[in-house]
Amino acid sequence: MNHFLRLSAFLRPYRVRAALALILLSIQVVMDLSIPRLIQRIIDQGITRGNMTVVATTAAIMVALSLLSAVIAVGNNYSSVRVGESVARDLREALFLKIQSFSYDNLDKIQTGPLMTRLTSDVAALKILVQISLRIGTRGPLLMAGSLILMVVTNAHLALTLLPLLLVTAAIIVFFIVKMEPLFLGVQQRLDRLNSVLQENIAGVRLVRSFARADFEAERFAGANRELTARSIRVMEFLSAMSPALTLCVNIGMVIVIGTGGLQAIRGELTLGQIVAFTNYLLTTMTPLILLTNLSNVWAAGIASAERVDEVLLTEPEIRDAPSARPLPPGARGRVAFENVSFCYNPENYELVLRGITLAAEPGEQVAILGATGSGKSTLVNLIPRFYDAASGCVLFDGIDVRELRQDALRQRIGIVPQESILFSGTVRENIAYGRPEATDAEVVAAARAAQAHEFIMGLAGGYGGRVEQRGTNFSGGQKQRIAIARALLTQPEVLILDDSTSAVDVETETLIQDALQEWMRGRTSFVVAQRISTVLRADKIIVLEAGQIAAQGTHRELLQSSPIYREIFDSQLGAGLPLDDAHPAREDGK
Repeated sequence: MNHFLRLSAFLRPYRVRAALALILLSIQVVMDLSIPRLIQRIIDQGITRGNMTVVATTAAIMVALSLLSAVIAVGNNYSSVRVGESVARDLREALFLKIQSFSYDNLDKIQTGPLMTRLTSDVAALKILVQISLRIGTRGPLLMAGSLILMVVTNAHLALTLLPLLLVTAAIIVFFIVKMEPLFLGVQQRLDRLNSVLQENIAGVRLVRSFARADFEAERFAGANRELTARSIRVMEFLSAMSPALTLCVNIGMVIVIGTGGLQAIRGELTLGQIVAFTNYLLTTMTPLILLTNLSNVWAAGIASAERVDEVLLTEPEIRDAPSARPLPPGARGRVAFENVSFCYNPENYELVLRGITLAAEPGEQVAILGATGSGKSTLVNLIPRFYDAASGCVLFDGIDVRELRQDALRQRIGIVPQESILFSGTVRENIAYGRPEATDAEVVAAARAAQAHEFIMGLAGGYGGRVEQRGTNFSGGQKQRIAIARALLTQPEVLILDDSTSAVDVETETLIQDALQEWMRGRTSFVVAQRISTVLRADKIIVLEAGQIAAQGTHRELLQSSPIYREIFDSQLGAGLPLDDAHPAREDGK
């Protein structure tokens, strides 16, 4: 309930409309509670005494109250629905913005499937909970309280006779509600699992087909589906026992009223109208109990979902701006330095991915990072825009520790082309201008030319206005990489990070991209992470990583002479025994 109470803050902007819904509901309850009294009047003062005028006028009042109650119910439903939908909208936005604030560490720990469940299924459960609370969920308790009071007013002795039964009924309801919340929490957790399997399978459907693993994935999904179904059946089986138990209580109550009330009527202590009114109040008390218990699954699901939604909202980003964080001063040059930097993904195990990294990239310098898979290349460059924080040491941008800078200001100075080229639904131009929407068409075209993307873009239907399907499925891997490079170049960053960003293009296209980048990045610092040694030949400085440490660094010529590891990589990819002069690439600047 603590989670639910915290989320109640989302109701505050709509408290006026929610209050209106409750006021209308209260008026409707008063009208409903007056009906048994009017029935008593018809029997005792009309039918028993043969006074048809009382019967007719009282019946007319009952019809008018019923019509007015129906109109008020419509108003209550309208207000309740508006409040519930508005709260759900705000919750979805809050969750989305919270997820956007998560650092890489947070996203490493929370899977996509559970996040999707919280944004959809859990928010929907909370929406229904709000709407039910402003309608049936509040009407039921008000009817019960009013009916109990009127039962005492009608005949206190008979009301006290029913007290033990009412306490037993309340105990049954509390038992079911307490037991249901963990059951529904288990259902949502299994829905998380199902959504995770579904999301992974849809995202990797091409890989599944290429390895002929459709049967395996089908069984994996079927297993998650069976677990969800089994838990849902268990919940429904548990819920199915509630209605019979409460119906039994209602029937016992009716027997007590008719038996005890009948004896009092025979003795002249109770009128027939009072017995009928008392019976109606008993039904008005017990029927909402049955209804509320049947709706307790909504409450249990809502409370379980509140816990899961609140868990995301309470999650703090692992990487946060310091209170004294500041923007970069004007005239940023793009010098990047690592001073004895070590890093680990899991502080609990403290298994270092990087160890004692010390290097500097001067403004305008191209630094290539080479190494085997798992050597820490991508991890190293991810520390520059502060996607992660170093475990020890520091990363400096223009001599300032990146932890002292505002994240948004830092990242605006850095252009990044990640390993996986992500495209969004929209147009080609929108994807290229994603980081700088105000760019002119000429600037967009210039960036595309530098990335060797202009030619294939112009071959599309619509050119730069051509559509990009979800995740860029209508483009090849190389085309997506070139659009991603153009997107990074258009931001005109002081520092450019290319994380194996030309792996999906052929060597000729890679050479053309490198030629264009030489001019485009003049005066800017660039980091090039690569698997292919042909990608790093022109770099001013090559860093060879091995097991998270710098095994060698220098120019291509220097490393060929001094680093056995580099020479081994070079020979394995470009051929052993190549003369040193042939292995040294020509540079326009003559270096």
